[in-house]
Amino acid sequence: MVRSSGVTIMHDHAHYPPLEPWQVGIHGRCPRCGEGRLFDGFLTLAPKCDVCGLDYSFADPADGPAFFVICFACVPSVLFAVWAQVTYEPSMWFHVFVSLPIVFATCIPPLRPLKGWLVASQFYHKAEEGRLAKPGE
Repeated sequence: MVRSSGVTIMHDHAHYPPLEPWQVGIHGRCPRCGEGRLFDGFLTLAPKCDVCGLDYSFADPADGPAFFVICFACVPSVLFAVWAQVTYEPSMWFHVFVSLPIVFATCIPPLRPLKGWLVASQFYHKAEEGRLAKPGE
C-alpha cells in the first residue's frame, strides 16, 4: 500500500513487473516492487520489504561489492598516492590531507549502490546457491 497525494493505492501482490536491477539497486529499493527500502543501515539489509513484504533472506552478495570497489576505485586511488610520492616526494601531510581523503571518497560511497545492485540482480535472475542433484532427478 502506498500513499500518493492523500490517495491510498493498493498493489496487486500476485504480479509485479520486472524491474531493472541497476535502477532499483543503486537507489536501495526493493527489487520486486521498487518502492520499499532495501537497507536498514549503511550496508545492513533489511529483513524484508516494508511495502510488498519480500523476504530478503535470498540475498547473499558476499564480498562482491568490496571486490568491485577494490578493483575499480581503491587500486587507482592508491596508485595515485604512490605516483605522487615517487614523483614529487611530498610530506606526510600531503597524504593525510589529499591521498587519504581521495581513497576514502572513492572507496566508501560506492559500496551501498553496488550491494543494492547485486542483491537486485540476484532477485531478477533468480540466482541461488548451487545444489547437487542425485542421478535420475
